[in-house]
Amino acid sequence: MKRNAFIVAAGAGFVAGLLMTIVGHYDSFVRDRVFAIGGMLIALVAGFAYVRIARGGWRDSLVGGAASGATGALLAIAVSVLLGDVPPFVLAVGTMASIVTGLIGAALGRVMG
Repeated sequence: MKRNAFIVAAGAGFVAGLLMTIVGHYDSFVRDRVFAIGGMLIALVAGFAYVRIARGGWRDSLVGGAASGATGALLAIAVSVLLGDVPPFVLAVGTMASIVTGLIGAALGRVMG
């Protein structure tokens, strides 16, 4: 895994997730209807971004994309749990879903060249 690409992709995913978490803390529509899909979309984009920045092979791309999506999500969901906006089990479920969507984003990034 390429460290700089991971830091950029996971960091961007965390910032986007954190922004969504903050908005959702004050807006019940975002919290109730956007968190799950929005979080997975952010992880997908983080995985895609990792591939575009790292320019590695398939293995590196898939591992880095999954890790980038999961790391950003894990941190953002942890903030949401601390704020009391989601129950703690969402930390595990959301992170696992973000591993999968980060992996999908990485695969898309590889296929799209």
